[in-house]
Amino acid sequence: MIRITERYVAETQTPPIAGVISLTYDERKRGRLRARTQSGEEVGLFLERGKTLLDGDLLAAENGDIYAISAAPETVATAQASEARQFAQICYHLGNRHTPLQIGELWVRFQPDHVLEDLCRLYGLEVIHESAPFNPENGAYGGHSGHGGHHHGHDQSHDQSRHDARELSARYHFHGPDHEHPHGHVHLHSHPHEH
Repeated sequence: MIRITERYVAETQTPPIAGVISLTYDERKRGRLRARTQSGEEVGLFLERGKTLLDGDLLAAENGDIYAISAAPETVATAQASEARQFAQICYHLGNRHTPLQIGELWVRFQPDHVLEDLCRLYGLEVIHESAPFNPENGAYGGHSGHGGHHHGHDQSHDQSRHDARELSARYHFHGPDHEHPHGHVHLHSHPHEH
């Protein structure tokens, strides 16, 4: 078994790749893992914990070989919006739930969860289950910036902004457009309440 022990950051050009390791999102979150390359070679990952591997990340084995990570297809829920306001609303409310979320062009993708799926349907999105690679936004979950852990030259202050937004959103909770309940705490809503 090939022992893979560290992340590799290409300083100039990508080195020759000895193999590609396809992993699901949950597997990419683990620091210790046995897996096989796409060609069938057995590998063991012995990496620093707490840093989710991203699609395209490079890893270095003890023998000096370089391996690439690929996001494996897995069962996901994909919710399709029909217009921008609806899309923005669902991104806000799903983000409020602190769930790993992949964001596309008027669609969002997450691991299957009937509560989140019902939330999407409440806002009028069409939800399907499909097999696809899952590459959620890594600002809150990835543990490092950019593919391969290198800096892309843009301002990293957005990481702090995301953190501040998450802290703020944790103080509030979600309701659908039509609801009734007693009020003893603060909410953010775009519609009036009658007391």
